[in-house]
Amino acid sequence: MPNAIATMMLLVWPVAALVFFQRLPLHRAILLCLIGGYLLLPPVAAFDLPLVPDLDKFSISSLMALAGCVFVAKQPVPMMPRSWVLRVLTAVFVLSAVPTVLTNSDRIVFEAVPHSAPIVFFHSELPGLRLRDLASVISSQIIVLIPFFIARRYLSTPEAHREILLAFVIAGLIYTVPSLIEIRFSPQMNVWIYGFFQHDFAQMVRQGGYRPIVFLPHALWLALFMFSAMVAAVALARTATNPNKVRFTFAAVYLFGMLVLCKSMASLAYGLAFTPVIALASHRFQVRLALIIALIGCIYPMLRNAHVIPLDTILAQVEAISPERAQSLGYRFDNEEILLERAAEKPMFGWGGWGRNLIRDGETGRILSIPDGHWIIAFGSFGWVGYLAEMGLLTGALALLYLALRKMPEREISPTVSCIALILGATLMDMLLNDTLVPVTWMCAGALLGYAERQLYPGLFAPRKALFDGRQEIDTPPRQKRLRPVMD
Repeated sequence: MPNAIATMMLLVWPVAALVFFQRLPLHRAILLCLIGGYLLLPPVAAFDLPLVPDLDKFSISSLMALAGCVFVAKQPVPMMPRSWVLRVLTAVFVLSAVPTVLTNSDRIVFEAVPHSAPIVFFHSELPGLRLRDLASVISSQIIVLIPFFIARRYLSTPEAHREILLAFVIAGLIYTVPSLIEIRFSPQMNVWIYGFFQHDFAQMVRQGGYRPIVFLPHALWLALFMFSAMVAAVALARTATNPNKVRFTFAAVYLFGMLVLCKSMASLAYGLAFTPVIALASHRFQVRLALIIALIGCIYPMLRNAHVIPLDTILAQVEAISPERAQSLGYRFDNEEILLERAAEKPMFGWGGWGRNLIRDGETGRILSIPDGHWIIAFGSFGWVGYLAEMGLLTGALALLYLALRKMPEREISPTVSCIALILGATLMDMLLNDTLVPVTWMCAGALLGYAERQLYPGLFAPRKALFDGRQEIDTPPRQKRLRPVMD
């Protein structure tokens, strides 16, 4: 159980976030609120309030970033993309909760004495979704998109992109300190500070040593973040001049060593594959590669559902590399098979929350299946409609970026936008194996979408008010721009 320090951190973080927005530039306050909350706040711990989504490290960070922009910085946060396709996907993502709730009003009863009707001796039950749950589910969907909306508006310039990569590098370097402690002494940081361990300790043991987890939900999340920090350092080293080029190069080498120590085959493979691409390839090629990877992440669940993926061949290839990893992957595939059968019972809108999408023992209600990949969780909870809307938003940001860069000269492309695109693409690929969709991922997608919209729709984010020469500029169409004196 979380201790008093964990509860205090969740209570103090909103105050700290407001201070960030008062003392720091807007883009840095946003980054510190989202990335800092992700890395520092206690996992699992949450305030379970009635009729509203659980307030955990993810939702608190997102809500405070929104509050800081609107109430402290006095800056609006537009809630709809410019592209009508992405507008439709945004609306579907939020409103898909309505049919999901309406089609899951039935409760699921676990009978202590099966088939005893008309008298039912039940052990426990999962409640059905009621109309009053509708507001909670819809608001939860909106909270998920807050980093996407904020980054689209305020983290979508080349300067902001460099700040994003710099934040990844700095945070990654700082996080190596507790990570190295856990690698040496076992994953105990969350126990020492927050009073509990957030996952299965056996999964932190690999190759005769330990995998660090610190304050994240799983060691795989930390490895993926180290990958992001490492490739960010590579991208900054490519564009920097001496002595910064040397510093970022050393940071990249050090973070790559940390990535190896994280003992995650997937994240290490991403690092080995993407590092030379980021260091040498053109920015347009990097964005194209990120889009292809994202499309594979979208199409795989469809092919998986159609049972056309050669699972045995994949397992045989992995077993040739590591029998231990092949066993882990085979366990994931087995769980996906039974969860797909469960999801097929309600394929359009899913089973909703309360763990209704999981396989449980018919008598005790004990969970028999463990969902790993985000795609099977999203598909089981919100069906194809919710899943495609979510993946459509994430992949759509990359698609729009690719369209925006097609005719741009290479020298005019932001030298850092392609690295963020590859980080997003790698995360979408990783979501096939793990539930690694976090607010930072939505932040990256929003930053890419906003940059693409700035290229396709010049003037879209023109400031509403700008002071110059003692006058105030009003954001109007070019031929209708007018000036009025500033009122003291």
